[in-house]
Amino acid sequence: MNQENSEFFRNSRSTLTGKGIGVAVLDTGCFPHEDLKNRIAAFRDMVGRRQAPYDDNGHGTHICGIIGGSGAASGGLHRGVAPGCHLIPVKVLDRRGNGYVSDVLSGLAWIRENKERYNIRIVNISVGSFPRRNMGENSALVRGVNTAWDAGLVVVVAAGNMGPKSGTITTPGISRKVITVGCSDDHKEVNVMGSRMIDYSGRGPTGACICKPDIIAPGASIISCSNRIGQYAGKSGTSMSTPFVSGALALLLEQQPELSNRDVKLLLRERAVDLGLPQNQQGWGVLDIEKLLNR
Repeated sequence: MNQENSEFFRNSRSTLTGKGIGVAVLDTGCFPHEDLKNRIAAFRDMVGRRQAPYDDNGHGTHICGIIGGSGAASGGLHRGVAPGCHLIPVKVLDRRGNGYVSDVLSGLAWIRENKERYNIRIVNISVGSFPRRNMGENSALVRGVNTAWDAGLVVVVAAGNMGPKSGTITTPGISRKVITVGCSDDHKEVNVMGSRMIDYSGRGPTGACICKPDIIAPGASIISCSNRIGQYAGKSGTSMSTPFVSGALALLLEQQPELSNRDVKLLLRERAVDLGLPQNQQGWGVLDIEKLLNR
């Protein structure tokens, strides 16, 4: 994390770490970085069918580090939000960050089948496709995340980086069931996928006139684990905002394991901080972890 965003969650005086909570991450895989040592509970590769954890892109490892990196390789400087949670990376994207809907759906099915085995409570999806033909609310991708939600999983999805125009939430973030996350600091110019961007966070409403995103969190120049031994990298976008929320929800579920996914969503709405921005930009407001955990 950068210094400003480290303060974002370190201000919380909570002793919670997310211990016992499983977070599945559908992405490019996960490198066994020192910060994630002994906490990759399972790994599933829908792309190369390999058994051991790996990440030939780096995006998925970065996401995992934001959620639950221990900061071991940086003396605690680049610690994740929930360093006690366990991670279940599911590789559905190739080394270029591209993938097939069929692999995402297979990954979601595997998570549903194994959620009790690994106590998977949260699914992080920092993956999206811009809505077009066959990518609306009736698309296979939206039906897939809705099925995961209906199975009791807390599904947290990126709003995408296609803003600032309205109607730019990517699929499956357009699902009315899942928790869709935008970027709270996209006023800062950053490099996203090789392009200099500003005001990029996806804005609602969806094609079905649903207000999205649901909540926003930091996503600009976030430092987290890279796919190299002991190293870190900076990345930006709503992909980085999403694991902030997933990590926070791991803390919440450690604190109150009896909560349903609907309970979690209602608490997020109730305890978000209104920034006074348009609803289709900020949703309920910005994530405040200390407020979220204040019973």
